[in-house]
Amino acid sequence: MSDIAQRDVTIPSGDVRLPGILALPPGARSIVVFAHGSGSSRFSPRNQEVAVALHERGLGTLLFDLLTGPEAKVDDRTREHRFDIPLLGERLVAATDWLGAQEATRALAVGYFGASTGAGSALVAAAARPAVRAVVSRGGRPDLAGDVLGQVEAPTLLIVGGRDTQVIEMNRSAQARLNGVSELLIVEGATHLFEEPGAMAEVTRLATAWFARYLG
Repeated sequence: MSDIAQRDVTIPSGDVRLPGILALPPGARSIVVFAHGSGSSRFSPRNQEVAVALHERGLGTLLFDLLTGPEAKVDDRTREHRFDIPLLGERLVAATDWLGAQEATRALAVGYFGASTGAGSALVAAAARPAVRAVVSRGGRPDLAGDVLGQVEAPTLLIVGGRDTQVIEMNRSAQARLNGVSELLIVEGATHLFEEPGAMAEVTRLATAWFARYLG
């Protein structure tokens, strides 16, 4: 869609500023905030693929970096930030509150799309902001949300690759602790990154259908 309003933005969170990309199709009534996974950023090609499909359905998107540049460099060496789910969840909440303060986005229904460890932070943020209306996890670690899972009210879709057996079990365990509407869907033949032909297309189809159902 060539008429999408897209711009670079900066999200304040505590004493840091996080770069992002805000995209709004004409007449958008909802927006999906992306929580990327380990070692990724707002430029994640898989997340951008999902974002394009959401734009085609009339949903807005916000892709932003959960870590600052220096933090990301440290994390590449030590992995000390990617599993700091309280910190990442706090930054996702900050992005949600920022959307609520902007004239162009304050009236939009909000959903979260979390990948890998980003799924844990998405569920932590959804528990902190009950107005969030839908969550989708791709190859995620919802188990990292811990005891917060029981506080999540948003309908939650967990998508896992059929060959990602360890993560399937983690998702089943996490789903059992969710109190709201939830589904666990398996993409047969796919591994953790959904690199197999057609795997990401199936993830995109499932995610867009979930958001269309619960965000409108």
